[in-house]
Amino acid sequence: MDTLTLLGQLLNTTLVFSTALIFASLGGIFSERSGVVNIGLEGLMMFGAFAAAVGGYYAQDAGMGEWAPWVGVICAMAVGVLGSLIHAVAAITFKADQTISGTVINFLAAGSTLYMVKLLFDGAGETPLLDGFSKLAIPGLSKIPVIGEGIFNSYPTTYLAIVLVVVIYFVLFKTPFGLRLRAVGEHPSAADTLGVKVNRMRYIGVMMSGLLAGIGGATITLTTTSTFAHNTISGQGFIAIAAMIFGKWNPVGAFGAAVFFGFSQAIRNYVQMFEWSQNIPQEFIFMIPYVLTIIVLVSTVGRSAAPRALGQPYDPGKR
Repeated sequence: MDTLTLLGQLLNTTLVFSTALIFASLGGIFSERSGVVNIGLEGLMMFGAFAAAVGGYYAQDAGMGEWAPWVGVICAMAVGVLGSLIHAVAAITFKADQTISGTVINFLAAGSTLYMVKLLFDGAGETPLLDGFSKLAIPGLSKIPVIGEGIFNSYPTTYLAIVLVVVIYFVLFKTPFGLRLRAVGEHPSAADTLGVKVNRMRYIGVMMSGLLAGIGGATITLTTTSTFAHNTISGQGFIAIAAMIFGKWNPVGAFGAAVFFGFSQAIRNYVQMFEWSQNIPQEFIFMIPYVLTIIVLVSTVGRSAAPRALGQPYDPGKR
């Protein structure tokens, strides 16, 4: 394999691993920009991965062909929103501790999805294999050395993630809706004084996080594993939180951080191709993404300023 081909494949694999992180970190930005901590991205991704596997399988069984994966994505979005509503009601309406509420979502998703898999598929530990998305080559551009193979011969969800980075950046920083969302996460009392419904905006932010994290989970099922099991997500939600923080709650920054973490997962696979890697315990190689996550989080302490009202419940009657 020549060097250019290897680089192209490494870039492509990086984007495959980055896509789920991009979706989930964008979802986290919506929630936390509105002032609600969302530790539950891991669980929301798990809900999405489960829903995509089940919805895609039944759609495929019904003969929907190439539309079946999109049915899975829609199911993931719906279940992700429903899962996020649990967090929203607890954290916003009942003013529960947001970190604990998010942790509950993670435990709930881990237990309920595995139970539902066993219930739906006769005690099996994972869903049946399904045909996920196929890579879509863009004519002409896919022939460019390195970046053609790396970027322009990707899954539809990868293209969608890149487009959403631009769209969400514009929505957050160039529209009245984005201004209101950021205002309730920075100065909820001032926003309330100006007529902004603080808790309504926070509900929208949390629900958007569920929708996007659900797509992130679906991406893993429909492009990488082709099935759902208890270890399908394996910490990707927590890495997405790290990408969000490392990106300073900015969609473009989160995209860059997600690509960095995606590269760390891709390089893990390619390291094993070299003979010298045989002398390294496999466990150390699989630790690479998580070690880098810890290093990045430690390095950003004191350098990333979170929204000022993040984690603070708001009571409109006490402004």
